[in-house]
Order: sequence, then structure tokens, then C-alpha cells
Amino acid sequence: MRKSEQILAREGDYIEPGLPSNPRPEVVPMPSSTCLVLLLLLLAHAAAAGQPATPLDLKTMEAAIQSGELKKIGSVLVAQHGQLRYEKYFEGEADTLRDTRSATKSVTSMLIGIALDQKLLSGVDARVFPFFADKMPVANPNPRKAKITIEDFLTMSSILECNDWNDFSRGNEERMYLVDDWVKFVLDLPVRGFSTLYPAPSTRPYGRSFSYCTGGPVTLGEILVRATGMPVQDFAQKNLFGPLGIDKVQWPLTATGVAMTGGGLRLTSRELLTLAELYAQDGTWNGRRIISEQWVKRSVEPHAQIDEHTDYGYLWWLKDFVSTSDGNSHRAYFMSGNGGNKIAVFPGLDLAVVITSTNYNTRGMHEQTEKILTDYVLPAIHP
Repeated sequence: MRKSEQILAREGDYIEPGLPSNPRPEVVPMPSSTCLVLLLLLLAHAAAAGQPATPLDLKTMEAAIQSGELKKIGSVLVAQHGQLRYEKYFEGEADTLRDTRSATKSVTSMLIGIALDQKLLSGVDARVFPFFADKMPVANPNPRKAKITIEDFLTMSSILECNDWNDFSRGNEERMYLVDDWVKFVLDLPVRGFSTLYPAPSTRPYGRSFSYCTGGPVTLGEILVRATGMPVQDFAQKNLFGPLGIDKVQWPLTATGVAMTGGGLRLTSRELLTLAELYAQDGTWNGRRIISEQWVKRSVEPHAQIDEHTDYGYLWWLKDFVSTSDGNSHRAYFMSGNGGNKIAVFPGLDLAVVITSTNYNTRGMHEQTEKILTDYVLPAIHP
């Protein structure tokens, strides 16, 4: 992580990493269908539910964005009960591809779930190192490294010394971007040490010690390639994006030509909303099963604790947001990325929210988009 991206000292503040300043070349975008298709699908779902699509009044939020009080907000979309209730673009248009940085990691979780559903992976307890016999031997050999599982990378809690929030970490993502083979970089890392400063997993909630490491999801991408026999982008298009009607996609590539599954995937705001709605509907879309309900529920359950306010699922963030209008707390699971990007689902409200922002590497970027949720969106919603 760059100096400007260091985790803030104040408890509860966090900054998520993005891509290096010179990201790898991208896949040429696939031919795009009209953006109205996604909107029509949402409206059709609403019509089937027999509920009117009442627009939300968010004029106060709009004024705050337009005045510069809220900075560099690209778009805000809100759907409730499957209905699109608000859609506004402040930078770009509906067909603008949004770089939501580490929100990509949650898409990687979706793809791992689909591979598991199709029995292409044996389970989250499958060990990582057997997938990479061609990369052996590894540096810093240790018997504990051989026990690392897919679940360890899904939960950001492997034994590897890898922390993007610490400039001194051997596994910091900025060091990874400097070498040719990112997966070999990860496998070569030493194991972590635990002390009173860094408590052991056995002393932590859920039995895991969280350490934010982009190298884990990057390695999961190459596991997908080896397990499915397909490039990540092809597997994703066939099994996730295609069935959802999403065909305007840009994937960055690593130096070895594998899709970057740790950050930088570009989708439109409506397509991001579709991914949120897919999970809000327990893995189904337009009557079709895309991801198993079991995987959806397991993904958004807490498996590691980040701090006293925030848990982590399988590459999904979990947190309560308190509406400033009535003080009520609402649990959400969400995709999150550098810049303050948020794609959130509030199950108790049957609510999905997309907030895109380009406040990359900026202090308070996540607090700003959380303010949009707590001060504007939630007060405008009636369960």
C-alpha cells in the first residue's frame, strides 16, 4: 500500500487498497447490450411483486454532492423489493464503466461459489498448495504453509505474512505488483508471527486473525483457472455475467495473463446493482438459479472480525449502519473498494444500494459513502 493509503490511526478507520498506479493492460470490452435491459428486469420483478416503484426523495443528498460537501461521487442507485427507486449520475452516464477497485474481490467470491456448486472445487477446505506443483519449491518453507486452504484466502486470515494495511509487511500488495509472477510471490511469503500485539487466531472471534491481503484473492483467480480449465473472464461470462445479461465488462490482467481477481474489474453502476440484487434474491435472477442459496448465505456470514464494528465473510464486508433519522440499526453485507465504493445489501429492508466514487487513496473516503447511507438513504427508506 502506498504511503497515502496507510491505515488511519483512529480506531474503526480503514482504507482498502486498489491497483498499482500503472495497472496491467485490460481485456478489450465485450460487445454491450442496451443498459435498459437491466432496468427493465428490475421493473419486471417489481411488477411481479405487485408493488409500486415509489421514487425516493434524495434532493438533500444531491445538493450536498453538487455543492462539493460530498466529493467525487459518481453515481447512487437504490433498489427496494426488487424495484429501482432511485438512480442518479454525478460523474459519467449510465453506461460508464466504474472502477470500484477491491469490490472485485466479492465477485471473486461469487465465482469460487459457482465453481464449488459445479463440483469443480472440492470445498473451501481444499488446500491451496497442491494446485501449484509447478511453482514448487517455495521460499520460506514451513509446514503451516502447506495447510493453507481456499477458505483462508476467502476470509483474509491465512497464516502468510501479508498485510496491505502495513507498509512494512512482506506481502504488501505494492511489492507484489513489482514482480512478474504474483502467485509465486504469495506462495513464497513467510508465515506470520503472533504476539500480544498481533493476537493468535485461537484468541480471536470465529477463530481467525484478519489481515487484509490482496494476494489471497489474486491466488484464488489462478486456482479458478486451474480448476475450471478456462480463463477467469470466460468462466465468469458463461456462468455469472452472461446469465445476468451483463456483457460490458473490463478485466485488468496480471503480468502472467490471468484476470486480476483482487481489484479493478469495471462494470456499470446498473450491473453492480444487478450483482447486489442477485444476492438479495439468494442467488437467483429472473427465475434462474445462478449461485446456490447455501453459498450466498455462507458468504455473508461472519467468519473473521476486523474490529468491534465490522466482520468479514467470504470476501464480503459485514457491518451495522445506524439511520440518523430514527437511530435504528440495519445490518448490511457489502462489496467495498478504494475510493469509498460501496455495493450494499440490507436484508432486513430488502434494500440494495450502489455508491460509486473516485476518492481513491483519500482520507475519509469510506466514511463519506457511509454517511450517504446513514444520513440520506436509510432515512428515506420505509421498511
